[in-house]
Parts: sequence; structure tokens; C-alpha cells
Amino acid sequence: MFNLKKAVNYFSKTEIALWTSSAALIILSFIAFDRENYLTLTASLIGVTSLIFNAKGHPFGQLLMVLFSLMYGMISFTFAYYGEMITYLGMTMPMAMLALISWLTHPYNGNRSEVSVNRVGKAEILFTCLSAAVVTLIFYCILAYFNTAHLLPSTLSVTTSFIAVYLTFRRSQYFALAYASNDVVLIVLWILASMERIQYISVVVCFVAFLLNDIYGFVNWRRMAKRQGAGG
Repeated sequence: MFNLKKAVNYFSKTEIALWTSSAALIILSFIAFDRENYLTLTASLIGVTSLIFNAKGHPFGQLLMVLFSLMYGMISFTFAYYGEMITYLGMTMPMAMLALISWLTHPYNGNRSEVSVNRVGKAEILFTCLSAAVVTLIFYCILAYFNTAHLLPSTLSVTTSFIAVYLTFRRSQYFALAYASNDVVLIVLWILASMERIQYISVVVCFVAFLLNDIYGFVNWRRMAKRQGAGG
């Protein structure tokens, strides 16, 4: 789907610097605080790579997100973050699969390395908010039943994740902004976890890197939308 030999030409210097610094930060935090859980390291590197592709509107990013979701679900299980596990395995991963299909079938001007940005109307935004409210209530009850650690932020993570994956599927420029909101929640969650197990600091650093990449992704999708004439 993507020729690595063309990566230097495909990505801008800013994007290469962002990915390189993010990967270096993740690796250094792993060396400093973990050195054992290579699943966490692998997932983090796959995740941050998926985000730089997503920022470009490249479908390969969604394929990598499927892999990241599977690994992150396993990591969340180790700290009884059942909300994260259920969210990523039961919602983010299948929605990433649907988003992959959506992005592949909606290339911009036939260019399969850039998806066509879609404009989401006010009625659909209202539908998304109402759906998110229902999902939040359902998951709150489920997570409470399973005695999920840090229930309230875990539930909020489900809410932001739902909005993010739906907007990703719909090819809205605001999906990266929703993911950035989710990153903030996850940073809080894993800081709480790292207070009990110091190795989880590497996961905190991972989501800090994700936050920076998602902010860039939103900025770049705004540019894409303007260039494609997709509007707000």
C-alpha cells in the first residue's frame, strides 16, 4: 500500500522530524522506566507511526491503527483498565477496519495516498453527540459492574474514543481533534496507573507523543479540507 523508498519525498521535513522525535521519546522512556514490556514499546511505535500516516490522510494509517488497538487492548488488561480494553478491542479496532475501507474507497481525485475530506453536517453532529451520550451511559454501567480502575476517566475515555472513531470513519477533519481530547484523558489515566507501577510512565509518554501528532493531524487536515474545498 505504501512504498517505503518514497517516504522521504512523501513526508515533509516537519513530519519526518515529528515522527523521529516522537519515536525517540518513546524509546528513551521505555529504556528509562520499563525495559521489560516490549509489547508496550512495539504498540507505541506502531501507534505513533499510524498517526503520521493518518495526518496525511493515508489509508495505511488505519491499517496500523488496527494493529495498535489489538496490542493496546492487551496492555490495558494488565492494569484492569477494562474500559480501555473493551473500547479498543470492541470499538476502535473494528471501526478502524471500517475506516480503512472508507478511506480506500474515497480517494481524493483518484490519489489513493490521500483520502477525500468529508464535511459533516449539523444534523449528523447532533446524532453523533446523542449516540455518544447513550454509549457513555451504557459503558458506565458495564465498567462499574466489572470494578474498572478509575471509573470516571475510564468512562470519559470511551466517550471521546467513540466520537473520534466515528469521525474517522466519516472522514471528518475533526477526528484528530477528538483523538487529541482522548489523548488528554489517557494521559491522566496512565499517570494514575504509573503511581502504582512506574513502568507505565512509558505509556504516559506514548500518549503525550500521540497528543502532539494528533494536534498536527488536525492542523494538516484543515489544510487538506481547504485545498480540497471540503469546508468546515
